[in-house]
Amino acid sequence: MLEKEYYANEQRVYQLDGNLLTYYYKNGTVKATGRYEAEKMEGEWRFYRETGALWQVGNFRNGKKHGTWTRYSKENTVEYKATFVEGKEKK
Repeated sequence: MLEKEYYANEQRVYQLDGNLLTYYYKNGTVKATGRYEAEKMEGEWRFYRETGALWQVGNFRNGKKHGTWTRYSKENTVEYKATFVEGKEKK
């Protein structure tokens, strides 16, 4: 998951500060941020559009989607909300 450190333009792909992992787009804006423990995504993660607008908020447990996931439209309204258990969407 953390193999590539830099884009061709020398922008960092990610930064790991303690257990806080932040991914970046090629233009330097934040792509995603959240906890990273035992080489897996954990807890709440926030994902952003390249413009910097919030795109999704969701939770991971042991590297799999677990809990509530909310996706926002470009107009910042909720366009999708679901609950996951161990990586599978609950219907």
